[in-house]
Amino acid sequence: MTDAHGHAGAGRGRMAAFGGGAVIGALGGLIGLGGAEFRLPLLIGAFRFAALEAVILNKAMSLVVVAFALPFRMGAVPLDAVAAHWGVVVNLLAGSLAGAWLGAGWATRLRTESLYRVIAVLLVLIAGALLFGHGEGGGEPVAAGWLQMAAGVAAGFGIGVVASLMGVAGGELLIPTLVLLFGADVKLAGSLSLAVSLPTMVAGFARYSRDRSFTVLGRNRAFVVVMAAGSVIGAFVGGQLLGVVPGAVLLPLLAALLLASAVKVWRHG
Repeated sequence: MTDAHGHAGAGRGRMAAFGGGAVIGALGGLIGLGGAEFRLPLLIGAFRFAALEAVILNKAMSLVVVAFALPFRMGAVPLDAVAAHWGVVVNLLAGSLAGAWLGAGWATRLRTESLYRVIAVLLVLIAGALLFGHGEGGGEPVAAGWLQMAAGVAAGFGIGVVASLMGVAGGELLIPTLVLLFGADVKLAGSLSLAVSLPTMVAGFARYSRDRSFTVLGRNRAFVVVMAAGSVIGAFVGGQLLGVVPGAVLLPLLAALLLASAVKVWRHG
């Protein structure tokens, strides 16, 4: 009897994980992101993971989603178009790899209550990035030469820190940076952001693997696999619906969702 109830509970938990991942992935896919910024509050609020454990789980699932997102986008933005801008990717990586490593280290040293507060503040900042940083893009970059390179390293560092502290890919910050600082159009910026995100997340993930909280992945292996699968499928579906819902409607709604999540996460602390 107990085993039966246990299996039923596990089944419901996996269904919830898959469904939650799919919805979050679809929300992210609708605006060309992986949805990790929405998944993190879900892990904390609905699934009751502690802050650092939620960040590590989010990071693992973000890695999977980004790895799938790159080939998903090949039809819209060919690999040679991304490769032609390798200098931009390297420029941002020069800062983001260091930022990701240091950000993960800071996260493991913060008290749980402090990490909840940091996550809540970052959710508010990302809500602002969604509202004000997702224009159609393209055009002249705001800087050039050495100034552009220095700004790219600094921006990459900050994005790497944020990505590690939240376990996200950082696309919500990378895309506006690529559009404004390097003059990339929004479609190319989406693919370039993935090329920067993947090694950046690996660096943060490697740093988290040295902390004892990393064992949360082993204890919740099935949960991670199921939710990641839901996130990948949701991101694909959302990507196919990209542009169906007007950005003028979608972005404020998603920003409001992040702000509500920020309030809930803050109260956890």
